[in-house]
Amino acid sequence: MKSLSEKVIGRIKELYEENTWEEITKIINKEFKLKKSAEAVRKAFKRRVKDMGQKPNGHFAKKPKILVFDIETAPMQSFHWGLWDQTISLNQIQQDWAVLSWSAKWLGDAPDKMMYMDTSKEKDPRNDKKILQGIWKLLDEADFVVGHNSDSFDVKKLNARFLMHGMKPPSSYKRLDTKKLAKKHFSLTSNKLAYITDKLCTKYKKLSHGKFPGFSLWLQCMAGNKEAWKEMEEYNRYDVLSLEEAFLKILPWESANLFEHYYDSDIDICTCGSIDFKKNGFAYTQASKFQRYTCKSCGAEMRCKKSVKGTHRRSTRR
Repeated sequence: MKSLSEKVIGRIKELYEENTWEEITKIINKEFKLKKSAEAVRKAFKRRVKDMGQKPNGHFAKKPKILVFDIETAPMQSFHWGLWDQTISLNQIQQDWAVLSWSAKWLGDAPDKMMYMDTSKEKDPRNDKKILQGIWKLLDEADFVVGHNSDSFDVKKLNARFLMHGMKPPSSYKRLDTKKLAKKHFSLTSNKLAYITDKLCTKYKKLSHGKFPGFSLWLQCMAGNKEAWKEMEEYNRYDVLSLEEAFLKILPWESANLFEHYYDSDIDICTCGSIDFKKNGFAYTQASKFQRYTCKSCGAEMRCKKSVKGTHRRSTRR
């Protein structure tokens, strides 16, 4: 199909939020004396939008930076007399915890673009300052960060180590914790990452330990075992790969316009990146009525920001 003119594209943008593709096509065919089908107009418009996204100053050039990440930490060492229900005082702590490794990737990037750092080359594996500088830079760039149980663990642990090393806070970002999202929307048998990725993911799943099962992996890494460090890296990387896949399965249950303010566009864009929506009834409040839409790609839902015309009623109270 011949490319649509800028005037036609501009008119479609005006009509996009309130009309179906059949209604849009009828209007532009009449106004611009065209003879196009609704499917041809939709495809041409989507192709134009995609092309704009590849231009430095296009409407879609800016989009949210979403970081998927996971950290592994070294445990504390302490002196104590029992195995159960112990109260350990500060002077019983021999060595404090630290960050051993982290793995991260930008949402949607290929697996070979994943980033990873650990303390395997440090004389003291608890010397985490260098690797903290690496993850700090990524957090400073991010608009959103995605982790599992990250609100309670990963983010606060990193902040604690940043503070201990005299580092400034990274730029503010929004947090998306898959454990909280799972609890919010579902009643799964378990909200652990191992269970969620086992049930939801088809490409990547959280790894179980190999040669170094359980706590022995951490002990061997801190002892400088190169083979253990190699296993730690694979373990950490797969946590992120499986987390990303699980996150994308859960994401449609959130609002489709979660990222809308991060796009330089006046066109509705779903969290999955699609611009193809269909009308799906109405959403009601006590005061207004709003058109509701569903993403044809992932099924996420959004509603129009403007109330449907003619639904406001004048109060009868005096």
